[in-house]
Amino acid sequence: MYTINQAKTLLSQLVKEAAAGKEVMITRGDVPVARLVPIKRPNRRPGTMKGKLKIKPGAFDPLSAEELKIFGG
Repeated sequence: MYTINQAKTLLSQLVKEAAAGKEVMITRGDVPVARLVPIKRPNRRPGTMKGKLKIKPGAFDPLSAEELKIFGG
């Protein structure tokens, strides 16, 4: 646990700890007020959706005059 003043001084170090998977608690006095936690990123790889997405013919055709009117164009 770190106080707010300690967290201000050590922010770069605390962010490194959080990025490494550690949860960092920040307190105001003895009262916990915030947690610094790692972001859980999805395991994304290029090409994993290849062949799974179907786009209808005409999906990228210009909009009709009526459709443009609807969207304020």
